[in-house]
Amino acid sequence: MAWDVFNIIGTIAFAVSGASIAIERKYDIWGIYAFGLVTAFGGGIVRNMLLILPTSLWSESGLIKISLISITAVFIFPSVWFKFKKYWMVFDAIGLGAFAVQGALYVQSKGFPLSAVLIASVLTGIGGGVIRDILATKKPLVFYDEIYAVWALLAGCVIGFGWATKPLELYALFGCIVTLRVISVIYGWKLPHVSINRRKNFTEHS
Repeated sequence: MAWDVFNIIGTIAFAVSGASIAIERKYDIWGIYAFGLVTAFGGGIVRNMLLILPTSLWSESGLIKISLISITAVFIFPSVWFKFKKYWMVFDAIGLGAFAVQGALYVQSKGFPLSAVLIASVLTGIGGGVIRDILATKKPLVFYDEIYAVWALLAGCVIGFGWATKPLELYALFGCIVTLRVISVIYGWKLPHVSINRRKNFTEHS
């Protein structure tokens, strides 16, 4: 039951996120649906290609319908979504938390080892957003500007080590991941960067 709930939450959140980006980029209706679907299912497809089978996507007809309904809502009522544009990162946070937990649970249920659970959590959590940003000709934020994948990895660790197994514990983990993601955006938390100029100066002085 928990697995299904996270699947639905993540699908809606990322479908809305992808469709909103497409509208902002002034794409036509085809682009809007393409972006919404790619963002909603991209992470799961990448995970399945590496660990399981991509054909499992086609058995998710219910989730595909949910995704299409969410995208249609954004297309018909764009002003509603753009009115709260500054809160878009909340949809990303919700999608990240839901799919990170769902991805870890899914692979764990297949009997894969801890390493696969961690990889699945990250790929499912960030994969759709990365593909969306690439299609929108944007540098994926996860690789250079924001703490994103770390929170997905955290979810994988908690599930992989068996620290959260009951539904309430999983929902609490989901809430923590969403909260940490939102806080990291608000306060501008970043991972360490390496400056080429700084390394060059260090070499010259040594």
